[in-house]
Amino acid sequence: MTNKFPLHNFSADEVLFVFALKSEAADEFEKYNCLITGIGKVSAAYKLTKYLQHANPSLIVNLGSAGSSQFKKGEMICCSKFVQRDMDVRGMGFRQYETPLSNIPPVLEYGITIPGLPQGICGTGDTFEMNHFCNDYNVIEMEAYALALVAMKEAIPFLCLKYISDGADGLAADDWNVHVHKAAKAFKEVLF
Repeated sequence: MTNKFPLHNFSADEVLFVFALKSEAADEFEKYNCLITGIGKVSAAYKLTKYLQHANPSLIVNLGSAGSSQFKKGEMICCSKFVQRDMDVRGMGFRQYETPLSNIPPVLEYGITIPGLPQGICGTGDTFEMNHFCNDYNVIEMEAYALALVAMKEAIPFLCLKYISDGADGLAADDWNVHVHKAAKAFKEVLF
């Protein structure tokens, strides 16, 4: 069994659990502070920023489903490196994944790791990948980069765990529908 993250170092009202979808939280997180952002980077950034206008959590924990062609379905991955997989301004001389004029490197390194959990590089973008072939990132989803960036800019510690629901391949949509409901229970086993 993996080492659990010491959530007991925080009071329940200090931790904000962030999910894209209610189905990723299921009923397992009802007694905690939760934020459901909706799908995509823009929705995630907006909802978290709006939340932080009236609350000041000591820890932001992003939990969600993700695809991967390198990790197995049902595996829990801890991400502390993030790329915007759909940011590509190389035609103007910038590096792939680099946001022009932001002073943020193409790989955003921000987050807490949990010893014993596999570490992943999270590729965030506004597409559902069904034919993943890139080796620059090994976890594929649609919100974490935006959440990590907001947490970093606000100097709030950030933990990101992704439950692998699909292989980011031709079966991704069907696999996601089956496995997303298993994520919440797996998150609780790691965190509590």
